[in-house]
Amino acid sequence: MEISNSIKYVGVSDKNLDFFEGQYRVPNGMSYHSYIILDEKIAVLDTVDMRFKDEWLNNIKKELNDREPDYLVVHHMEPDHSSNIKNFLMEYKNCKIVSSFSAFTMIKNYFESDFSDRQIIIKEGDKLNLGKHTLNFISAPMVHWPEVHISYEESEGIVFSADAFGKFGVIGTNEPWDDEARRYYINIVGMHGAFVQNLLKKLPALKVNKICPLHGEILDSNLSHYINLYDTWSSFKKEKDGIYIAYTTVYGHMREAVMELSNLLKEKGKTVEIFDLARCDMNEALSKAFMYENLVLATTTYNNSIFPIMHDFANRLVEHKIQNKNIGIMEGGTWAPRAVELLTNMLKDLPNIKLLSNVTILGSLNKDSKEKIVKLSNEL
Repeated sequence: MEISNSIKYVGVSDKNLDFFEGQYRVPNGMSYHSYIILDEKIAVLDTVDMRFKDEWLNNIKKELNDREPDYLVVHHMEPDHSSNIKNFLMEYKNCKIVSSFSAFTMIKNYFESDFSDRQIIIKEGDKLNLGKHTLNFISAPMVHWPEVHISYEESEGIVFSADAFGKFGVIGTNEPWDDEARRYYINIVGMHGAFVQNLLKKLPALKVNKICPLHGEILDSNLSHYINLYDTWSSFKKEKDGIYIAYTTVYGHMREAVMELSNLLKEKGKTVEIFDLARCDMNEALSKAFMYENLVLATTTYNNSIFPIMHDFANRLVEHKIQNKNIGIMEGGTWAPRAVELLTNMLKDLPNIKLLSNVTILGSLNKDSKEKIVKLSNEL
């Protein structure tokens, strides 16, 4: 694949992968991107997952046309992008490795050598001239590891964005970018929103024609759409109007209460999205929670605590630093309900969280609990 006349794609796709990082369902697999810039000097940008060493090295060899690469640029040290550094340097013994100081520390931890005799250490504002092409390095710490740099190729206006603007799915997958990029961002990068905001502030100073991430699609049109979504996600703003409800149920009473609330909200013309946490993709449920300003968590007390699946979900909300939300809590329990108390304690100190009315259901729905649901629906 050509990125341009002088920049080629040499990455790989894994269509058989079931879970990325051992936990994220990827029905359309995963791509690991690598690029090569062919100029007076040749630079290979990033490596790929260890399992694709031979395919990747063959892709590079085909593009080199008997030339030798001068540089291996490492933007990010996560193993799905760095595992083949040593293999590459063994294959091309005169090639220099270009990366940040902290990345070389990680390289030594992974490979028992930091290749000190072949290092070029870069920092924010440093440039690597290849001839007609020049890479301008931009620091992007915690997007989403501390050593990350991205690079901007000045002559063609191409941003090599590391994991920023990445998504699940192999390259060329026919699916909405927003959904799988959101699920990727919220689950993997999301807690580092402030650092993503710092990176986004640097982009307007650049003339960006293409964004080449390390996963997902090459973005070469309508770039404002993708950048605006990243701004929304990283600033924890709502993406759309509506009410999000996540629930667990044991004997069906909490599901009945959720449907009662949902019907009231729909009668008011509101969009409602409901997730049964025991049966849905938990990572998708988490990413969708960030879309809306209004959330409802509905669950039962279990072993004098929160029902385990809801407890896991609430922990994820906290770990990913969810904020700027109005949250209502519904609890069920026959004799000692505690879910409202415990969930409130988990969520109350998150930034700009407003806790709405709560609903307690003793046994099954009755007149009193239905009135409380009406009250909550009005607040939402």
